[in-house]
Amino acid sequence: MARIDHYRNPHAPAANSIVVAVTALVQNEAGEILLIRRTDNDLYSIPGGALELGETLTQTVYREVLEETGIEVAVTGLIGIYSDPNHVIEFTDGEIRQEFSICFYASPTGGELRTSNESKEVLWIHPAELDQLNVHASIRLRITHGLERRDFPHYS
Repeated sequence: MARIDHYRNPHAPAANSIVVAVTALVQNEAGEILLIRRTDNDLYSIPGGALELGETLTQTVYREVLEETGIEVAVTGLIGIYSDPNHVIEFTDGEIRQEFSICFYASPTGGELRTSNESKEVLWIHPAELDQLNVHASIRLRITHGLERRDFPHYS
């Protein structure tokens, strides 16, 4: 299923759903960031996905990062909560989802890089090289907030 992210677009369709989701800024000891290249929109992103019934948020982070990248992680902190109603995600099945994502810091604990049905590429990249990649503005915002190592989480 393909998706289009509409971010601060006055012509975006109106949302018809909301789903609790997580994302994770995973950094290794070299300071590199774990990224995927999404299969549904061809953009680079930090890994993440929807909370499933019976899971905690940290279990969702662990599962989603492992599913999309092959890397096992431990959640180490909170970057922020992102619920901007001006960010809607349009899916080809007719769902138009208002963004609601909780972004966490995570550290790798094991595993090996691999792709999945959600990631056509998985890589570690130095933050200085991010500008070379096509990363959606909403994901860049999370990465920026995470790299700033703020004293308090972002809320929107």
